Amino acid sequence: MSQQFVVQLPNRPGELAHLAKALCARGVNIVQVHQSTAGDLTCAEIYTDCCDDDTREVLHSMGYPFVAGSSLVIQIEDTPCALGEVSDRLSHAGVNIEGCCVLSRANGLATWALSVDREEVARQILGMPAAVGR
Repeated sequence: MSQQFVVQLPNRPGELAHLAKALCARGVNIVQVHQSTAGDLTCAEIYTDCCDDDTREVLHSMGYPFVAGSSLVIQIEDTPCALGEVSDRLSHAGVNIEGCCVLSRANGLATWALSVDREEVARQILGMPAAVGR
């Protein structure tokens, strides 16, 4: 799975289009994006189908501040405290969650995508198998 890139953009018309076109010109396909705005800034969480190095180069060349993290997909109970408990366990192990998104909810479970800065530590804390091919 591609890394998640959380990109800080100016909050003005056309900024996301400008970024999307630059990624397209480099042959990078955006497969998922989520954008949120607060005041003068907006953040876009972007997943691509490949090309993490190309994505980094585009973002650097455009001068956009960003963080990239490994993405983990987890299932937790769909309760008010579940995410707080998981994030607390990760923080006590020194893992920073750099982005998160609910992917689905069904049958009392919530599926989350978490972007973390220390993937292997997070996998160990969450009882997940080691990443394949890394």
